[in-house]
Amino acid sequence: MPSSLPGRSRGSWIGRLLSTRRRHPLAAIAVLVAVLFTTGGAYAALAPSTSQNVQAASSTQIEEGRQLFAVGCSSCHGLNGEGQINDDGDVLGPSLIGVGAASVDFQVGTGRMPLAAPAAQAERKPVSYSQEQIDAMAEYVASLAPGPDVPDEEYLDPSAGDVARGGELFRTNCAQCHNTTGQGGALTMGQFAPALTGVEPKHIYEAMLTGPQAMPVFNDRTVTPEDKRDIIAFLDSIENEPDPGGLGIGRAGPVAEGLWAWLVGIGLLIGMATWIVTRSSKA
Repeated sequence: MPSSLPGRSRGSWIGRLLSTRRRHPLAAIAVLVAVLFTTGGAYAALAPSTSQNVQAASSTQIEEGRQLFAVGCSSCHGLNGEGQINDDGDVLGPSLIGVGAASVDFQVGTGRMPLAAPAAQAERKPVSYSQEQIDAMAEYVASLAPGPDVPDEEYLDPSAGDVARGGELFRTNCAQCHNTTGQGGALTMGQFAPALTGVEPKHIYEAMLTGPQAMPVFNDRTVTPEDKRDIIAFLDSIENEPDPGGLGIGRAGPVAEGLWAWLVGIGLLIGMATWIVTRSSKA
């Protein structure tokens, strides 16, 4: 009996200690923190990583784009984007390896592709695909080889650009083909520089970045993203500029206005002079 008392005393002391700790006001918080740490550690160990989820989503989008490409584009550009040449040596469709997502987004997003019929130049027409489908095809073509990517939104906001500087850049690099006010113009070999009115800022940027048709490539080292944003701001300003006279005459500058003056103004004067002479002769 005496030997059992110390053990019983020790057990009672431990019980009283645990009972005291359980009644401590911070005991519940300590238990909650322990549970949270345990749950978080288990989730981190067992749950798939974010990079794995993004990679899986990207792979799914690329596969969707590959299927769309095989149906709508491969007859000219080849099943793997390598391009097609017929028996006469004529190019049915150029290689798309290395053109990047920006080129696909521009060509398909403006309706130029798929091409309706062989021509000197692909023209803008209604779009055949949804934006989600265009994004998928762009991701597929981008997966073939590195190339220009779709521009960031921060470079597409006209309100963030410098209109005056954009006008200088446009007149220096673009006006020779697109006219000083972006109304377009004729080129050689049946090609033309299209009008830039009604074109989305993203597509203007992508055109400068990829150089479609006869247009030269203005990569980000030649014309920086900030320069491209300024050009977009200039084009937006002239497109939304009011016409105080009531008739814009294409906003092609003094040549068009002078031609209008000759055709209408001088024509009216000649007509009035002829009428006066005719009446005088009859009198």
